[in-house]
Amino acid sequence: MDAHIALPLLYGLIAVALLFDFLNGLHDAANSIATIVSTRVLRPQYAVVWAAFFNFIAFLFFGLHVAQTIGTGIVDVSVIDPRVIFGALVGAIAWNVITWGLGIPSSSSHALVGGILGAGTAKAGFGAIVWSGLGKTLFAIVLSPTVGLLLALLLVLIVSWAFARSTPFAVDNTFRLMQFGSASLYSLGHGGNDAQKTMGIIAVLLYSQGLLDGAFHVPLWVVMSCQAAMALGTLFGGWRIVHTMGSKITRLTPVQGFCAETGGAITLFLATELGVPVSTTHTITGAIIGVGAARRVSAVRWGIAGNIVVAWVVTLPAAALIAAGAYWLAGLFG
Repeated sequence: MDAHIALPLLYGLIAVALLFDFLNGLHDAANSIATIVSTRVLRPQYAVVWAAFFNFIAFLFFGLHVAQTIGTGIVDVSVIDPRVIFGALVGAIAWNVITWGLGIPSSSSHALVGGILGAGTAKAGFGAIVWSGLGKTLFAIVLSPTVGLLLALLLVLIVSWAFARSTPFAVDNTFRLMQFGSASLYSLGHGGNDAQKTMGIIAVLLYSQGLLDGAFHVPLWVVMSCQAAMALGTLFGGWRIVHTMGSKITRLTPVQGFCAETGGAITLFLATELGVPVSTTHTITGAIIGVGAARRVSAVRWGIAGNIVVAWVVTLPAAALIAAGAYWLAGLFG
């Protein structure tokens, strides 16, 4: 692929980016709906519609700081060209499909970051990496699930104290209603952080082709397209991963579901405002572990949680290797 490509190829790459966004919604639907489904507050078919709606409208509530980080803060923008974008997307999509097929809740976000790193370094070496942006993202790998866990644990303690004199039946009914709000907030945070990653990819592709006027920015049509693609992916769900997230890690009650979703939502809102591309999978898993451990440590199936952690660690380098291979293969046909 040349530095400047024909419009049909450009449209094709944009379509591949939107396919990744769709798969991101499909793969990460579990993050938005696992808790509200596992507590039986909503049936799966209704939960995905609920989550998809809030995924779509997220652009109304957040700035585009995460898109800026993905577009210019992982690999030097001067290195980005259509071949790098192609390699990055192939790496991220391939890893998403592999983990989705195995029912492993890996991170679509870090698959994309790994893809950008792999293709970017395949082209220009490690000097192409923007270490400040990458460092911020790697730090968030550890911080986001930890913050989600601690916030969820704190919320469980607050709720337990506040409702100490209420009957279990009254508490259960109250938090069944409150889970609609907490699930909405989490879906909003998910749509706000995750859809921006594809916006950044498409915007930097357009920038590399000289199709953005002035400085790097994200056009409105890119924003709307990415939010819509993610919402459609969420509508199709990811039932195998829902099962892992919603019941295999720990069994949840409506109170615990509310605390996990609220803790996760606060974490995502903060990260999106700071422009940090965190993993929604990491965040909600940490929160679910937090509410499970608040009941008793043995309530968490630590073996399942450990397997998920292994998937997190492997995701970035695995996607990077696939992306580097795709970049080199594209060069054979370019």
